[in-house]
Amino acid sequence: MSDICIVDTSVLCNLLRVPNRDQQYAKALSELDLYIDQGHSLLLPLATIYETGNHIAQNGNGQQRRKTAERFVDQVRQAVRGENPFRPTQTHQVEEVLEWLQMFPDRAMHGVGLADLTIIQIFHQQCQLNRVRQVFIWSYDQHLSGYNRSP
Repeated sequence: MSDICIVDTSVLCNLLRVPNRDQQYAKALSELDLYIDQGHSLLLPLATIYETGNHIAQNGNGQQRRKTAERFVDQVRQAVRGENPFRPTQTHQVEEVLEWLQMFPDRAMHGVGLADLTIIQIFHQQCQLNRVRQVFIWSYDQHLSGYNRSP
């Protein structure tokens, strides 16, 4: 059975060549090819989508931002339509968001932003839903890359 791979913003920014956020592009592309070959399920959290969109709007000149935004829109549309290897996660229930907001002040004290907290919670949900599959966060951020649960 294939692994569940939750894609973080740090990886998506590299894959999309977001200016000033693509220093590990070759590594990201190589890992993507490997994960596709291995049949991993590549989940794209909404937090990753939103956060990547913000990084695109804040980096590079206007022309770079436009080209990157067009690549971004194309890839996210394909993911929503099931036309590329990524699958967006479901929208969150109000109760879930309220629960996560309750946790946020303590996490913020330790430098964990709301988008990262959301990705961590998706990791825990996927672990519960997929007890016989490996679940991990694919991230270049040290505080997220350690989330990896074997069955």
